[in-house]
Amino acid sequence: MTTIRVGHLYPDYLNIYADRGNIAVFARRAALRGHMLEVTALGMDDPIVPGQHDLYYVGGGQDREQLLVAENLAGKAEPLKEAVLAHDAALLAVCGGYQLLGRGYRGFHGEDMPGVGLLPAETVAGERRMIGDVLLECELEPGSRQTLAGFENHIGRTTLDPGSSPLGSVVAGFGNDGESGFEGARVGRAIGTYLHGPLLPRNAWLADWLLAQALAHRTGGAPPELEPLADELEARAHAVSAERARSRGGRF
Repeated sequence: MTTIRVGHLYPDYLNIYADRGNIAVFARRAALRGHMLEVTALGMDDPIVPGQHDLYYVGGGQDREQLLVAENLAGKAEPLKEAVLAHDAALLAVCGGYQLLGRGYRGFHGEDMPGVGLLPAETVAGERRMIGDVLLECELEPGSRQTLAGFENHIGRTTLDPGSSPLGSVVAGFGNDGESGFEGARVGRAIGTYLHGPLLPRNAWLADWLLAQALAHRTGGAPPELEPLADELEARAHAVSAERARSRGGRF
């Protein structure tokens, strides 16, 4: 049995988009393979120690909660970047967490929130809220295309740096900005996305991809090929969400 160590950043503040449900998916899918999830809450007074955690999770919050944690999180930018970029830890950041993992977010009322600078992106609030079911095409591994279904609800317009990698291409929905056709961002084993609603119960393959990356960090080897699970309910949830997204009739 391998213990997968998860650092859950600011769970008391960034927790409005089924974030604890995503953690529960990690725990259950790890347990079914004989592994254990050890989750540590990393709050305002807790340091980030590179090498200590295999997977980091940053959830979603509204502008008020983001303002409360932004300065504190930015102060931990260097150890978090070292943990992910130098030590190859996995990371999932959702919605508000995604925005703060870029270089910064300017809120609807002009609030400038500093970012970590881990993801090559900047975000500025727009006038129109982008909300609804969304469907992506992703290729996290060469030659392996998958669809990702979820729900988006954000006013942020996120712009990726030229040449950087999105999480996926938008099939239906708005994505990062409603214009580029991209959604989310990816750097190595780190993923940022606006998709929630919740994300992982509808997309078991993404949960398993992140678990495999976390196991690789834990063991110092290559990401293992995880034993398939009976995912009939997960597949049905994904199909329903994907069909709702397709029924929107395009990105705009």
